[in-house]
Amino acid sequence: MAGPAAVRRRGPGCGALLLLPALLVSWAACQAPPVPAAEPPWDGADVRLERRFVPQSCPRAVRPGDFVRYHYLGSFPDGSRFDSSYDRGSTFNVFVGKGQLIAGMDKALVGMCVNERRFVKIPPKLAYGSEGVPGVIPPNAVLHFDVLLIDLWNLEDEVQVQTYFKPEKCPRTVQVSDFVRYHYNGTFLDGTLFDSSHNRMRTYDTYVGIGWLIPGMDQGLLGMCVGEKRIITIPPFLAYGEEGDGKDIPGQASLVFDVVLLDLHNPKDGIAIENQQVPESCERRSQTGDFLRYHYNGTLLDGTLFDSSYSRNRTYDTYVGKGYVIAGMDEGLLGVCTGEKRRIIIPPHLGYGEEGRGKIPGSAVLVFDIHVVDFHNPSDSVGITVNYKPSNCTVLSKKGDYLKYHYNASLQDGTLLDSTHSLGKTYNIVLGSGQVVVGMDIGLQDMCVGERRTVVIPPHLGYGEDGVEGEVPGSAVLVFDIELLELVSGLPEGYMFVWNGEVSPNLFEEIDQNHDGEVLLQEFSEYIQAQVDSGKGKLAPGFDFEKIVKNMFTNQDRDGNGKVTAEEFKLKDQEAKEEHDEL
Repeated sequence: MAGPAAVRRRGPGCGALLLLPALLVSWAACQAPPVPAAEPPWDGADVRLERRFVPQSCPRAVRPGDFVRYHYLGSFPDGSRFDSSYDRGSTFNVFVGKGQLIAGMDKALVGMCVNERRFVKIPPKLAYGSEGVPGVIPPNAVLHFDVLLIDLWNLEDEVQVQTYFKPEKCPRTVQVSDFVRYHYNGTFLDGTLFDSSHNRMRTYDTYVGIGWLIPGMDQGLLGMCVGEKRIITIPPFLAYGEEGDGKDIPGQASLVFDVVLLDLHNPKDGIAIENQQVPESCERRSQTGDFLRYHYNGTLLDGTLFDSSYSRNRTYDTYVGKGYVIAGMDEGLLGVCTGEKRRIIIPPHLGYGEEGRGKIPGSAVLVFDIHVVDFHNPSDSVGITVNYKPSNCTVLSKKGDYLKYHYNASLQDGTLLDSTHSLGKTYNIVLGSGQVVVGMDIGLQDMCVGERRTVVIPPHLGYGEDGVEGEVPGSAVLVFDIELLELVSGLPEGYMFVWNGEVSPNLFEEIDQNHDGEVLLQEFSEYIQAQVDSGKGKLAPGFDFEKIVKNMFTNQDRDGNGKVTAEEFKLKDQEAKEEHDEL
């Protein structure tokens, strides 16, 4: 019988070289891989399934009794469509295996994974049978469904928690009534994102276990550590239920939250203090009213740095217990030693509260790692500790004495500021003349040659709030280790020159060398120099000779004309209660 098969003739073997172009097609077909055996024809007795896409991960498959949400396209064998969930803009939501679906669909959905796509053929007897659906499904119709499973849960489900990162240290976990700050990505079971705190660049802040959250999230957050990351899967009856949230979350939707916990505290929390380094010697601890200088690194509980005094290369200086700093820091700085390092953890109600400040978000727990550099009290005086005193210590320093001494100057934390030893020369002053800070004038009194002492000077007797730029920080306590090497006794207060013996009754005439009745500065200077050289007189030690003499001369030159007459000239004891540094 003639037909398409009859005209097909056997050609040369596939390995033969064919020169006729018309035969090239036959040769190419010989090289093609074998075609898989076709599925046997559908007999229409049962449901036929074709799994068109199966996700790599399928932690759970549909079982009878499960609730599913799926999309579908319903068509007849000729391709004409009779229904589509996509057209309605919502999934089809139903229990499987409970008679709520046609029998063929109940069978077809069993074993499906979320995100799996199946093509289903359902015979009439497992669909709408000989009656069909008037106006929609004709009698004895075979139905085709293209199904995509979106969601899957069971009434016996509970909240599922999968922790995929947990910090090594976990000193505290979330408990009922704690307040937490966390970031999250919220997706449906098929991976569709419906919300993200990351996109808003703001944490979600809430109490846990008191009904501020959906029940499943209240459960899922319990036991978390700061820094922990976990996936929380919540069935709809512990989330937004049948109605959804009315916006982004449809009814009966399972929710998946990828959560990282950033912060955790309880309204009943006080500050927490962790001592990291306490000096062996701690003679004094800070009290209310003290003034502290300290360095700090300020971080959030997850380690995010928000501030650092080190980056500014300047300590933070403040009174303690007076409300100059946040309440938690006021409390945390009490009882510290100079040189101590401690960590102060401050809950938000003792920090910056719900509003936060600058880089500090609202309701944030703050962690301060502090290093106390020094502290003092405004009522402090100079502290003197005698380290060595010679056995022969009868001549003690007093105001007006000329002193030569060595010193090492440091801050209270031991930072060296200056040293005369490194300069190879002593420091020389007239005690009480204002040549050094007030605290040093005090610290050098009543000292004998060879004595060594430590002098601690509070800033109000040192360099004050401003300090010395580039050398001494503002409000710094200073520590001087001093050795007195030489002492030249000074003159009585108010005198710049004294006689070692009787004063000549003809003193003016002796000074007036040319006997013209007037003494000029040069005559006066030469005379004083001669008295000092001969040992008859003594100048106040430690001062410049020319400045002293000029000062004495100016005091005698009462009319300021550059000359001293006999009428102007007076000795100290002849002054009528006038305070002049003169003869």
